[in-house]
Amino acid sequence: MAATATIISPPANKGLLALNKELFRRTINLVALRISTASCHAAMQQLQGFMLDTPRLRSIVDDPACPDKSAKTRFLLLNPAITDSRLDALPQTVQDFALSVKAETTTYSLNLDYDYWSAEQILRSILPDELDIPGSFELVGHIAHLNLRPEYLQFKEIIGNVILDKNKYVKTVVNKLDSIDNTFRFFKMEVLAGEKNFLTELKENNCRFEFDFSTVYWNSRLQLEHNRIIQTLKASDRVCDVFAGVGPFAIPAAKNQKCQVYANDLNPASFKYLDINIKKNKVQSLVKPFNQDGREFIRMSLRELNNLDSKSNPTSLAETTNFKWFSHYIMNLPATAIEFLDAFRGLFHDRQKEIDESKLPLIHCYCFSKAADLEADVRERVQEAIGFTFQPGQLKVHRVRDVAPKKEMLCVSFYLPKEVAFELPARQSKRQAESGSDVEEGKRARV
Repeated sequence: MAATATIISPPANKGLLALNKELFRRTINLVALRISTASCHAAMQQLQGFMLDTPRLRSIVDDPACPDKSAKTRFLLLNPAITDSRLDALPQTVQDFALSVKAETTTYSLNLDYDYWSAEQILRSILPDELDIPGSFELVGHIAHLNLRPEYLQFKEIIGNVILDKNKYVKTVVNKLDSIDNTFRFFKMEVLAGEKNFLTELKENNCRFEFDFSTVYWNSRLQLEHNRIIQTLKASDRVCDVFAGVGPFAIPAAKNQKCQVYANDLNPASFKYLDINIKKNKVQSLVKPFNQDGREFIRMSLRELNNLDSKSNPTSLAETTNFKWFSHYIMNLPATAIEFLDAFRGLFHDRQKEIDESKLPLIHCYCFSKAADLEADVRERVQEAIGFTFQPGQLKVHRVRDVAPKKEMLCVSFYLPKEVAFELPARQSKRQAESGSDVEEGKRARV
C-alpha cells in the first residue's frame, strides 16, 4: 500500500513569489467506515496500516451526520491509497472488520488549508523541483537567520514569510548578504519578513546573552563547541579570551566553571554587550572585559593580570614576584586567528625559573581550511606563524563544523612550546642586534 505522505500534499504553486494562503486549500476525498463508538478501540488495534496515518490528522473523527459528542457512531478514515468505497473492493482485512462490527462504507471530505501544511510542504509546492528546500536556518533568539544561495534569491521574500508563519518563536527573518565587516566580523543582512528588530536575547550553556545581531558576531551552531571547551576548564584556571565577542566562551567559563577570565574584543558593539552580559549573569568578580587589538591584548593582559600599568608602574614583568599567567588562551577568530600566534613568541622571556614547563598555557586557535589534508594544512600554517616545528602528537586538530562545501572550521589546540615561550622577544632581540652592530662600528673606527 502506498505511503500516505506521498499522497497528501498541498496544491502545486510552482514559481509563486507573493504568498497567497488561499492557493493552498485542498479537499481530499477519503473512503471511510461508519462504526459504532464502541468499536473504535478494536479498529485502532486491527486496522493498523489501513487507516489514515498522517501527522496532525485524526484517523477517527465525528460522524458529519451526528456532530453531537453523544453520538453513537464515528467515522474511521482509511488510507488515501484506498479509493473504492464498495465493501467488496476493500482490502480483505478491512472487509472482515467491517462485517464483524456491521460497519457502513461511505466517503469523507477532508478539508485542508494553509495552516495545516508544514513550511517544508509549502516551499516544496512553490520552488522548482530541481531546488532543494532551504529547511535549515540558524535561530538567534527571535531571529531566523538564513544564508540563501543565489538560485533562491528570487523566492527570498516568500521563503521568509513562510518561515515566519510556521515558526511561532520567530519574529524576524533575515538573510545574510555576501559582504562581511572584516574588522569587526559581523555579517550584513537584509530583513525578509517580520519586525526589523535585531536586539535579541537568548540562553546558552546556562547563561543569558543580549546583543544586537546586526552589529556583533553570534553563531548558535557553535553551542556544542563552546561547551566542549568550557568542559575542559576547572576553577583554578585563568582564561584569556582574545576574541571574546559578546562572551559565549568567557561568561559560561566564569559562571559554570568559576574561572577567572580576561575577555577582549576589538568591536565596540561586542565590548558593549560583553559588559552587559557579564552583569546580566552576575560574574563581574570573575570576568574583566577589554576593547583592544588582539595582538596587543595577548601581551597587555599579562601585565594587567599582574597589576602592572605600563604608564604608572614601569616595573617590567621580569621584575615582578608571585608571577601569574593564564592557563588557557581562546582565539575564536577563524579567518585570521593564526596570524596572531606570533604574539606568543617570547611572552615568558626571563620567567623560566618561575614557570614549570608542564604548566605553560594551552592555546585553542580556530581557523578555516579548504585543503584536502586538513591537519597537514593547519599544522603548516600554525608552525609558520609561531615559528616552531611541532612533534607528532603535540598539536591536536578538532573538526568543528562544515561552513561551506569543502570548507571546514577547525580548532587547533596545543601547549605553548617552551622554545617559543622563553625565547628573546623580537623587539629586544632587534635592539641587541643593533647595539652589537654599533660596537662593531666603534671597533672598526678605532682601528
